[in-house]
Amino acid sequence: MFGISNNVRSRVVRVCTPELFHQVVHSPLVGRICAEIADALEAMRRGEMAPEDFDTLKSERKKQLPIFTPHATFPGGRRLNSDAVPSGLSMYDVDHIPAPREFFREHVAARVRELGIVLAHVTPSTEGLRLFFVIPPGMGLEEAQRWMSHQLDDGTYDQCVKDYARSSFAVPADYILYLDEAELFREREVQKAKSHEEADIGSISSARNPAGNSVDELSFKGIPYADLIARWFRLTGGEPVAGERNDRLHRLASHLRYITDNDESLLLRIMPRYGLDEEEMRALIHSACTSKFCSMPRLMKDVLRQEEQERMHTETEVHSGKSVPPPMPRKLPPLIRLLVSRTPEIYRPAVAHAVFPSLAAHLWKVRFRYIDNVEHEATLMNVLMAGTGAGKDCISEPINRIMADIRLRDEENLRREREWKKEVNSKGANKDKRQRPEGLVIQEIDADMTNPAFVMRTAEAEGHFLYTKLNEIDQFDALRGSGRGGQQFQIMCLAFDPGNRYGQTRVGTQSVTEKVTIRFNWNAATTIQKGKRYFSRVLTDGPVSRINFCTIPEREIGADMPVYGTYDASFDEQLRPFIENLTKAHGRVDCPQAYRLAAKLREENAEFARLSQSRVYENLSFRANVIAWLKACVLFVASGYRWDKTIEDFVRWSLQYDMWCKMEFFGAAIEEAQGGGADARTPGRRNLLELLPDEFSLADAIRVRQSEGMDAEGVHGMLRQWVHRRYVTIVTNDNYSKLKYRKDGKVVKPDKSNA
Repeated sequence: MFGISNNVRSRVVRVCTPELFHQVVHSPLVGRICAEIADALEAMRRGEMAPEDFDTLKSERKKQLPIFTPHATFPGGRRLNSDAVPSGLSMYDVDHIPAPREFFREHVAARVRELGIVLAHVTPSTEGLRLFFVIPPGMGLEEAQRWMSHQLDDGTYDQCVKDYARSSFAVPADYILYLDEAELFREREVQKAKSHEEADIGSISSARNPAGNSVDELSFKGIPYADLIARWFRLTGGEPVAGERNDRLHRLASHLRYITDNDESLLLRIMPRYGLDEEEMRALIHSACTSKFCSMPRLMKDVLRQEEQERMHTETEVHSGKSVPPPMPRKLPPLIRLLVSRTPEIYRPAVAHAVFPSLAAHLWKVRFRYIDNVEHEATLMNVLMAGTGAGKDCISEPINRIMADIRLRDEENLRREREWKKEVNSKGANKDKRQRPEGLVIQEIDADMTNPAFVMRTAEAEGHFLYTKLNEIDQFDALRGSGRGGQQFQIMCLAFDPGNRYGQTRVGTQSVTEKVTIRFNWNAATTIQKGKRYFSRVLTDGPVSRINFCTIPEREIGADMPVYGTYDASFDEQLRPFIENLTKAHGRVDCPQAYRLAAKLREENAEFARLSQSRVYENLSFRANVIAWLKACVLFVASGYRWDKTIEDFVRWSLQYDMWCKMEFFGAAIEEAQGGGADARTPGRRNLLELLPDEFSLADAIRVRQSEGMDAEGVHGMLRQWVHRRYVTIVTNDNYSKLKYRKDGKVVKPDKSNA
């Protein structure tokens, strides 16, 4: 087995299971990052990006990728050579080849079994080939590397790859050229052995830092030397340019010697060269190491302090269970791709959710049949919850463009209404007055509209959706009504429910007396704290589960201002066909693909609820699934009754994102309101099975439940359900073994070689 970690900066490493492997290679985040690197490479080749800018972008993007540690696992959870348990695998790189796929086909593909290759993929830079292979019997890492270089007739292989803690950046599934899953995840009994070269540099791995702890071969206190060097260059004005190379590298070596025990052989391994040959580097490093030894330079202390602070922040997030919303898919449905095309990247997930209420407002008397055989209209409501100054207005312009045609028609009917009011007011009390004009369909209502006016507009809408955008969620209070409070929350609930009835009866001749079916799509924005307070009294009454939520991540202090694109006539023209498709639709629309997707997502939600043991998650997921399905139906109609894989991927992400927001913002409070005793430190829920080792005991299961703020009493019911669902099997009375993992979004039973 081998290891996996969130990114190269994280010191937390866990055993990589097939489930985790497939989650990573199918992650939209991994796909997006690698696509950005590939796009930048093409831009550099076209002369649109300087090579140094490409190198910087590539380096920064790769730091965001999850990593594998193919050479070993680390039972202590930290990526240190001293803690490594060898996997029996080795990683080999063929670097700087223009066509790695062709190289694999021509030189490797026919020999994968002969060479013991279990995984082959294109590297994130798209300029290299990476191979994971089984180490031949009797060889160490260094010997295995040298053996593979001879097999491939490659005299320029990376000799640093023999480090047990060496990591491999994750890539998307379409970068993978060959995978033997059974062999990749096979457990092997391997003794940790030093190769000849490792023995020559044994002083490196046994070197001691001031605290007396063993130091990783290529890191100091768990921080990779490469990261320390990169930060040193940032603090000293960037990488060296022509004319200063020797001086800058000498100064770097003079500083690094304080954290390498003045070891010249280690410095020779970790120092960047910038074109200097071996002899020049040896002389430069020797000069630095033989100069007067004083206290550590202040600059080097700053480098260490900043790197340690950054890692402490990362580890705090890991151990506190702090999570981030799931990343947006790299490939989007054409309509969504257009609507976010002028939006800065940080705002795109919010916009992608917020556009649906206004899109669906264009549907008139259009129905869809859900998997429970109940017909729904596209009742979609969205609340954007984000911090003060986060940029919540990002949703306004896309919505303005979507609503342009409705507003044009509304303006004509508003004019007719104004003329009628003027005529009525000009006549005396006893004069005959003309009745309100017919056909006053006015869909967009004022945010501060009173309850009677809302009922009247609904009655006159002739089955069309009303729509409004509220700048603050508490503007909904205008609909509270003059009687009992909370009527605005009742409207939120009824607006989602098929066939609802709502209205008022008044005795006054001038009062509104109507019974209507509410069709009301809306957007609202609020800060996170205000949103939590607003819904705090109705957490278990229905509004939260019926609303689609989204957010905007907090930007770093001093981050660059996001820049919008231009919403122009070209944008409107591209949007027009989608809007026309929505307005032309009528009657019941059947979308078999959306129907099947809804069933699939419902089962995925149920599985996560079983694995997380969260009743709150399960309850919220029922209507969240309906919301996601309605979005699929809207996209299907807007696309001219065409379906493609991008709709499925987007809708699955949309559901996961909505559920993340609901659990993050309201999960703990709902559990507390229901008497569940939720732990305030973990507002969401995690897959409990993932938190357990492959072989675990009853005591382990109790410990995991309690760490997630759950009681121990429910452990037996949980384990019975897991056994029944074939997630685990009983080994002995109080010991269990995992059986299942997720692949390509589906739950599959492992064969015997994987069990």
